[in-house]
Amino acid sequence: MADGVGRRGAGAGRESLQDPVRLIAIRDTPLSVDEVFRAVGDDAAGGTALFVGTVRDHDGGADVDALGYSCHPSAETEMRRVAEKVAAEFPVRALAAVHRVGELAVGDLAVVVAVSCPHRSEAFAACRKLIDDLKHEVPIWKHQKFSDGTEEWVGAC
Repeated sequence: MADGVGRRGAGAGRESLQDPVRLIAIRDTPLSVDEVFRAVGDDAAGGTALFVGTVRDHDGGADVDALGYSCHPSAETEMRRVAEKVAAEFPVRALAAVHRVGELAVGDLAVVVAVSCPHRSEAFAACRKLIDDLKHEVPIWKHQKFSDGTEEWVGAC
């Protein structure tokens, strides 16, 4: 393709034999929006929704200097379970989710998820369900460090 983004999956009107869950990972290295976007490319998808969660400089009225993410050893397995549930609930052509662990600075990417579906409304709904369920069900914890020297642990993303 001219834009360099490769597509995967069956053509229109043909069912893909490929698992719609294309990429699930927890990493201690910087995340790539391009990698996640490429992972959900599919010729039968008319809509792709992508969500990027970044470290912001404030929370609850307090200035955030940095934060760290840690996870339970089962976190990646739980991410796959959540992804498979979303893929079963929506007409997902392809789905990807990657979460960062370790120490992050303000502006760093913490999570990138994407879903491609036949239509945009389905892609938006599936992507929202994916990020919301990941946040609530996957054992990833955030340790925020505030400018005033205080700290806070936040459960499940």
